[in-house]
Amino acid sequence: MSVKKSYWRHRLHEIIYEADTKTGKAFDIILLFLIIVSVILVALESVESFRVNYNDFLNISEWIITIVFTIEYVLRLICVKKPIKFVVSLYGIIDLLSIIPKYISLLFFGTQYLGALRALRLLRVFRIMKMTRYIGESNTLMKALIASRVKVGVFIFSVLVICIIFGTLMYMIEPDESGFTSIPEGIYWSIVTLTTVGYGDIAPITPFGQFIAAVIMIMGYGIIAVPTGIVTAELSEKSKISSNTQACPHCMKSDHQDNAIYCHHCGELLNDE
Repeated sequence: MSVKKSYWRHRLHEIIYEADTKTGKAFDIILLFLIIVSVILVALESVESFRVNYNDFLNISEWIITIVFTIEYVLRLICVKKPIKFVVSLYGIIDLLSIIPKYISLLFFGTQYLGALRALRLLRVFRIMKMTRYIGESNTLMKALIASRVKVGVFIFSVLVICIIFGTLMYMIEPDESGFTSIPEGIYWSIVTLTTVGYGDIAPITPFGQFIAAVIMIMGYGIIAVPTGIVTAELSEKSKISSNTQACPHCMKSDHQDNAIYCHHCGELLNDE
C-alpha cells in the first residue's frame, strides 16, 4: 500500500471512528443530526394527512439521507483493515439495518417505516459527549450485565415456573366466565399480575382466587427488586478505568485506556502513523 493511500486511510479512520478530534466530533454531530431528521421524517410519513400533502418531499428526503448513510457505511468498510469485523459488530449491524429498509421498500411497500431503526444509531451520542467517565460507566454496566447473565437467567426461569404453577391453579379454581378459560390464559394473567402491570382484562371472582391474586401481587414487588440487586452486586465488583473513544482499525475494539499504544484485544498498533 502506498504511503499516500495509507495516510488517507488513516485520516478517514480518524474522522469516522474517533470522537476525540475536532473533525471526528464534527462528523458525528452531523451524522446524529441526519439520524434525528430521518427518524422524524419516518414518523411524519405514517401520518396520513402529512403523507398525502408532502409525499414527494418525504420520499426525496429519505432517499437523500439513505444514500448519505450508504456512502458512510462504505467508507467505514474502506478505512478498516478487517471490514468483516465491522460488518458483524453491533454498530455494523445497526448501520446496515438503518439503510436497507428504504431499498427493500422498492419491492415491498411499507418496509420504509423500519427506517425508525436508525434511532439505534443515536447510541453514538456517548462518543460525541467526549466524557470518558460516562463511556467508562456504560462499559462497566455492560460488563456487569454480561457477568450476571447466568444469575438473571436462573431468576427469570424461576419466575416463569412460578407463573406456570399459579396460572394452572387459577384455571382450576376460577370459572370460565372470569376469563380463565385455559392454562395459557392463566399463565398470561400470572405474568401480568406478577409484573404489576395489571391490564384488568382477566380478573378472579372467587374468594380463593382473589387471595392467590393478592399473594402474587405482593410477590411482584419483591421479585422486581431481585434483578436490580444482582446487577448492582456485579457493578460493585467492577473497577472503573479511564478510557477514550479510540477504535482499533484491526479488530474494531474500543474502550482503550488513555495514551494506549497497542490494542488491548488484538495487540496491534492503534495508530499506524
